[in-house]
This record gives sequence, C-alpha cells and structure tokens, in this order.
Amino acid sequence: MRGTQSSSTVYPTVHTQPSCSSRPIPPDSGVLGSLAAPCPPQGASPAQPGPAAPQGWRQHEAPRRVKRAWVIPPISVSENHKRIPHLLVQIKSDKQQPGGVIYSIKGPGVDEEPLGIFSIDKFSGKVFLNAMLDREENDRYRLRAFALDLGGVTLEDPTDLEIIVVDQNDNRPLFRQDVFTGRVVEGAEPGTCVMTVDATDADDPDTDNAALRYSILEQGAAGMFSINATTGEICTARPGLDRETMGVYNLTVQAADMSGDGLTTTAMAVIYLEDINDNPPEFTKEEFSMEVEEQAAGVDVGKVFVHDKDLAGSPSWLAKFTILEGDPEGAFAIRTDPHTNDGVLSVVKPLDHEVRDRFELTVSVQNERPLEPSAPGSPRALATVRVRVRDVNEAPVFRENPRRISVLEGTPPGTPITTYTASDPDTHQIQTLSYALLYDPADWLQLDPHAGTVRTKRELLHPSAFLQGGWYIALVLARDDAEPPLSATGTLSIEILEVNDHAPQLQPPAGVLCGRPGRGGTLLLGATDDDRPPPGGPGHGQRSPQHPQLARNWSVARFNVTHAVLAVLAELPEGPYSLPLLLRDSGTPPREQQQLLNVSVCHCGRDGTCLDGALAAATAGAGITLGALLIILGSTILLLVLVALGAARVRGRRRALRKGLLQRSRDDMRDNILNYDEQGGGEEDQDAYDINQLRHPELFSPRAKPPLRRDAPLSSGTPMAPRKLPSSPSDIEDFINEGLEAADSDPSVPPYDTALIYDYEGSGSVASPLSSIVSSLTDEDQDYDYLSEWGPRFRRLADLYGH
Repeated sequence: MRGTQSSSTVYPTVHTQPSCSSRPIPPDSGVLGSLAAPCPPQGASPAQPGPAAPQGWRQHEAPRRVKRAWVIPPISVSENHKRIPHLLVQIKSDKQQPGGVIYSIKGPGVDEEPLGIFSIDKFSGKVFLNAMLDREENDRYRLRAFALDLGGVTLEDPTDLEIIVVDQNDNRPLFRQDVFTGRVVEGAEPGTCVMTVDATDADDPDTDNAALRYSILEQGAAGMFSINATTGEICTARPGLDRETMGVYNLTVQAADMSGDGLTTTAMAVIYLEDINDNPPEFTKEEFSMEVEEQAAGVDVGKVFVHDKDLAGSPSWLAKFTILEGDPEGAFAIRTDPHTNDGVLSVVKPLDHEVRDRFELTVSVQNERPLEPSAPGSPRALATVRVRVRDVNEAPVFRENPRRISVLEGTPPGTPITTYTASDPDTHQIQTLSYALLYDPADWLQLDPHAGTVRTKRELLHPSAFLQGGWYIALVLARDDAEPPLSATGTLSIEILEVNDHAPQLQPPAGVLCGRPGRGGTLLLGATDDDRPPPGGPGHGQRSPQHPQLARNWSVARFNVTHAVLAVLAELPEGPYSLPLLLRDSGTPPREQQQLLNVSVCHCGRDGTCLDGALAAATAGAGITLGALLIILGSTILLLVLVALGAARVRGRRRALRKGLLQRSRDDMRDNILNYDEQGGGEEDQDAYDINQLRHPELFSPRAKPPLRRDAPLSSGTPMAPRKLPSSPSDIEDFINEGLEAADSDPSVPPYDTALIYDYEGSGSVASPLSSIVSSLTDEDQDYDYLSEWGPRFRRLADLYGH
C-alpha cells in the first residue's frame, strides 16, 4: 500500500494488479501525485469518511505471500487544529481487485481510547482527523491500516500509520509552589545563596516553547538579592543584612518561556533573616524591691526585667541570671522565665525574720549563647535587688517526732507515762500553747491540755486489735493562741511490753499409745502459751509431784524446746488413763499449772503400733491424737537409724584406730578437738584441726622427725630446708599443694604417687586418713606389714594390724 499527504512526496511503485480506474486529482485537493482509487459502489461519496472494515469478514489465505513495497512515512499534524474534519492522508493498495478494495484502520483514537479521533473512508482510503488534538495528552498515535477485497480476503499485510502531534506554545510556565521560603543569617556576605525557585512548562521540552528564564520583578529599594536567570537560584547581592532593621524580605519572581519572550507567570519568594547574638541583654532599671514572708520556701519573690534586641525565643535572646553578692547561705535562687526572658527570684531555704529581716542582692544577666565576635563590646549588665522579710505567725514544732516510749501491759489507770510538749519559734511574740489528743483509737490515754502530760486512762491490755506489732500509736495536737491560730501534730508511739501472765496449755489434751514399753509406747506432747515471746518462751512439762506413783508406769522426757515425749515404763493393760501433768513456761517469773492428759492404751501389734480394731476403740474415747504422725515419723527414723548404724560402725573403727595412734605418738600433730556447728575438715567428721600447727610446728613438736615415705629408701638423705609458712588461712591450700608438688618432684623416690601426711586436709576433701584402711577389702585380705616402715607415728597401727 501507499499513501499521499500534503506534506510529503509519494513515489510510484509497481502495481500487482491494474486498478479499477485512474483519474487525476485536482491540485486544490491537498494531495500530490496520482492516487488510485477503487470503484466505489453507486451512491457512495468518496469525500466522506466511511466506517472501518467489518470485523466479521472471513480472512482467506492468499495463494502466495506478497512482500509489501510501501511504507507510509509519519504524518505530522498541529495540536489545536480547528478545521474539523481534516484530511490527513489517503492510502491506496497496489493490489486492485475486481469490485474494489475495502480499507480500515485500528489503534488508539479509532477503536481504542480515546475513541473517534480518527476515521477512514473505506472505499477511498482517506484518513480524517475528527477532533482537536492536545500534545500534552498524547504526542503521537500509532495506527494499523488494512486492505481487504470485497470478500474479506487480505490483499496486503497491515501497514503502520504514525501520526505525530506538533507542539504549539499553548501552556504558560507554572511555579511548583506559590510561595517559596528561604532563610539566611543576618550579616551574610554577598554571594551567599539562599534558595532556588523553579517552574515547569507542559510544552515540548525540545522546543523554545518550554525554554524558561527567571527574573526578580520586585524586592524593594534595597536590592539585596539577585536571581540566576537560568537556574532560578537566589543569592545575596550586597552586604548589610540586619534582622533588627528588616527581618523579612518579600520578592516577586517571574518565569517566562520562549527564552523569556513568551508566556509568563509569577510567584512570591519570602526570605527570613536568622538572628545572631549581636545584642546583649540589659536590665530595664538598676534597682528592684521585693518582699517575702518568713518560713516560706519554694515560692517566687518577684521578677527583674530585661530587654534584648535579638529575636525573641531564639538562643541569642535567652538570658541567664546570676546572684553575685548578698546571699552567702544560698537562701535565694534566680531562674529565667522562658516566655518573657525576665529573671524570677525565689526562696529555696526558709527565712527567719527573727534572725535576718532584709537582704540586698547583686544580680547579673547575660545570654545563654556567647556574643558574636562582630557584636560591639559592652560590660555585663548588673542590678541591685532588695528583699524584705516579713514577720508572720509560725506553727509550733515538736522537737522529737515521733516520741517513742515503753509501758508494761496492765499498767493501772492514771499512771503518767510521758510529757510530750512542743515549742513556739515566734520568740518576738508571747503566745501560749495548748494540747489535745488528736487520735487515740482505743481511748486508753488522757492528756493535760496545758502541761502536755500523758496518763493512762485504763489498763493497756495485750493482745488488742489496736496494737500494731506490739505498738500503740496516738497523735497529739499542739496549738498556739495567735490569730489565726496555728497547730502542729506529734506522733506518740507506745510499746506495750509483754508480761508473763498466762500459763501454758497442754496440746493435745488426749492421745493413744501402745501399752508395751519400747514398742510404740510413746506419745508426743506439746503446749501453747497466749503470751508473746519472749515472756512466755519455750516451757517444759513433767509428771505432777503430787502423784509420785505415776513414776512407776510413766515417764516424761524433753523432746525439744517446744515438745516432750510421754513413754510407758511398764506394760499396761488396755483402757483409758488420766495423767496429771505439770506445765511450766520459762518466763520471769515462770507460770505453771496442772492439767490432765487423757491417754488411751491400745493393744499392740508386732511392730509396736495399735491394731486397727484396738486403735479405733481407743480413739473413740481419747479424741484426736498424733498417732498417724508418730507412725510416719517412726518409720522415717527407723530408716535413718539403720543407715546411721552402718556409717557409725565404720566411723567408730576409724576413730578408734586414729585415737590409739595419736595417744601412742609423742609428737601428736593435732590439738584439742573442738565441736562447731559449721562443717569443715572433711565429710566424715566435724573435728576441727588447729591451723597453728602448720604456722608454728616448732611449738607443738620440737623434736618431731619428718615422716618417712612408704616408697622412700631408709637411707634417704636429710630432708630439704623448711619452706616459708603461710601467713593467713587462705594460703594454707597453696602451702599444701606446694608440698605435694615437692614430694612428686623428689628424684630419690620411685616416680609414683603415695600418701602424704598433712595437718590440714583441705576444703571439700573426703578426709580419708588412709586409703588402704577404708578400702572395700576385709582386714584379712590386707597386708599391713609395711606400716612398720612408716616411722614411729604408725607403730601403733603396725602393732594392731601387723602379723
């Protein structure tokens, strides 16, 4: 296919088939050259655009593929074209068929959004523009042209048709914002750039329609700023920017396209001068007078006023005040009001009019930020502040608050227990104080309103719901007679001391036990005392001395500080028994009373416990007992006893051997054996060893010979010189380890380990004196002949175990 348009030349090509008809086109048609047109149906008008080719036409495969010989060049059309419809181009197929050719186009602007912009006369192939174009919306359209015969068979391959929209200068420049804001410090040097204004143009950026130039239309008479015409950057043009003279500059800037000769637009550029500290603060006057009441602390006295020419609220404006003279005790403080920048004088310590009634302070002011070097120099501003202390009535004061006293419980009514008074700090005024009870929850006390003497109003009993840990709290009010009167409150803490006025009570009052001595014939007894410790304290129980015959069948033995054990001495028949017991506490003086213990003796089983039937019959009359608890405790104790017996048997043999050896040895290495509550020195005994033997061995065994090692020859040389003894108990372990290392390093003995004797066994050791003795072998399997070679300390062992 080929096309013709008014702005381009179309060259002829070879036709594949002759056209239906050919005729010249008039010169005024806007089409150059000769165009081949199909024979339109009768009544069709070639000047009117026709509809696109029907979509439902069936495509028939051509006999052979024909290579397209024409390419339609791009078609240019100006945006905003007002003559509508406007002929853009006429396309014609080189493959003419009998009956004519049907033309159609597809693409954006035809059958795709935006619809209806372009159309084609299906018989003539003329492409028309049907609407005004806007290059800023679409700068080009790419269409596809089709040529079909009347039967819908494709005559040629589709042809690309590109329509380019030519730009017109129809858009003004637009600034990105209406107001641009910038900041620059006052006193900035010329050429200091502040900000950049920028604008955009929707026209074609490759043409002068979008070539922008910037300028300043108005900035005042000073002309302090300039603008770069190409970039829009605004900079300072001359020195002398002073915020105190003019703090804000308003500039009107313009942007014009066509390199400054086209369409224009304007915007505002606001430039703020940032303040620097070039002005010191100054007091508004030289003297200030103020007044404050005495005893007032944490209150503001008054303000001192200052003025600063710098920007209010900026760091260059903030003031800092200092009290230079007149306040040696630090009773005043001065701070800066952040809103007004004035100095606020306050009292931080209470003032006493009777001590000092007026002050004269010297106050200075300066900025938080130092002055700029370019600022003119000036001395620091000073002012005098006179403060008068006004006398006021002061409240009484309890010098001892709280007052703590102790009173015995049961103290009779009317007993004076203390005198609790206050003092009046108003020494220049004659005033009288009176007293009253402000808080007395149990109504136990009475108070003399003039002297402040506190007496008991009734007996102070214990226990009481008004006591807190044995303490009774009361509040005393002291009031002066000034106008208006002032008062103070004092706390009176009374400790109610316990008196031993209750005898212990048997608990439980009844029990069940087996009537056979030695087999379950015991009962655990306890007691309670209403007195608080320590007055009652732990007590003890015994058989009543008024019934000596009980000693034949019963015994009472102390179990611990709070319990005793009742035991059967002779086999008793089953049945209930009443035993009078005497219970006594450990108070001063002790309290005692006699009580009956109801005991039910049951039939004993083989294991020393009551049989089920006997136990049920016995407990029916005896009440609740500790029988079940005793059974559990007995089983546990029995198991522990069996384990302890096995360990005690082995331990007894070791101690016997060790004791005999130490008694026969003249140079005994161990001091007296002392028992302590804490563990140490081994796991199988708690015998403490005297550490001094390691520090000063010459005091305990002056003639002792060094022990011979088992593996050392009898003819070994003299032992090494004594090592340096440890200076503290913490060095003993290092001392022992050094001895062990010296023994292992001795070249005169075979190179294997052996047992060495030390006075200190070490922390956490197993405390085994001789590993061979506590081995798993029996005495018969051991060979103890070597003990005679170990020196005089082991002769006793050699005699006992040697053959």
